Amino acid sequence: MPLDIVVVMDPIGSIKIAKDSTFAMLLEAQRRGHRLHYVLPGGLAVRDGRAFAAVAPLKVVDDPAGWFELGEASQLELGTGHVVLMRKDPPVDDQYIHDTQILGIAQRAGALVVNDPQGLRDYNEKLAALLFPQCCPPALVSRDAAELKRFVTGHGQAVLKPLDGMGGRSIFRAQAGEPNLNVILETLTQGGSHLAMAQRYLPEIVDGDKRILLVDGVPVDYCLARIPQGDEFRGNLAAGGRGEGRPLTERDRWIAAQVGPEMKARGMIFVGLDVIGGHLTEVNVTSPTCIRELDAQFGLNIAGLLFDAIEARVG
Repeated sequence: MPLDIVVVMDPIGSIKIAKDSTFAMLLEAQRRGHRLHYVLPGGLAVRDGRAFAAVAPLKVVDDPAGWFELGEASQLELGTGHVVLMRKDPPVDDQYIHDTQILGIAQRAGALVVNDPQGLRDYNEKLAALLFPQCCPPALVSRDAAELKRFVTGHGQAVLKPLDGMGGRSIFRAQAGEPNLNVILETLTQGGSHLAMAQRYLPEIVDGDKRILLVDGVPVDYCLARIPQGDEFRGNLAAGGRGEGRPLTERDRWIAAQVGPEMKARGMIFVGLDVIGGHLTEVNVTSPTCIRELDAQFGLNIAGLLFDAIEARVG
């Protein structure tokens, strides 16, 4: 039975379709005969306790010369029969939180929201990894620059990052005794008013920061190792990392087995785990990527697995 797929995403005209996982989802939904509705930027609203979206009918084609066509916009009340793909990129700021609250109203009216709005609010992508300490490297989250500095000194080297970043932005590699360490910590904590994370530096990053995708709690059989290039220590593709597909190791599958059941139980249907050297470093729930790269390298259809899971939930 055709479904109404409502997508909340960044402006579709600015995406890079060769790398965009949301676009892969839209192609698959359209292939299955589902109806696509594109939420215009800032288009979510509440009227008299009911969730609405300003939407336009959407058609997509896998062509970099012109990959979408929008119809005439209208107002759509969200509820039973709608599947909402919440795929807006971070930052998870006040506006993002408010949008998830509106989608929570849609969920209570019967819509399936992917991923679950409450989970999007609960699972900060850095802090969520710490719910599984058996999988993680030593880490500290604090506003106290002196405490964070002691962590760096104790481990010799550490990675320092804000809790609300994405794509490798504002991530620092620091070592004990580094002259700039104080100013790095002042910047990250904004003078002690913001939380920052310190993780023990994992030298295995040179072999790649692996992205493992979970679909309804089950890992895809292959991951994308994002390998730093040149003098860059970050593997993020947005920071210039090179993506190399690899089969999952036994350790990767063990980590996925630790995290997957909790994600599935909380309605986090599509999740990305970041793993360096056998250690879980982040749990990405807002808009995980790497579908298109893995599909291309291994002949997969990861969006197909996702829609199998979605259709099973609404069927």
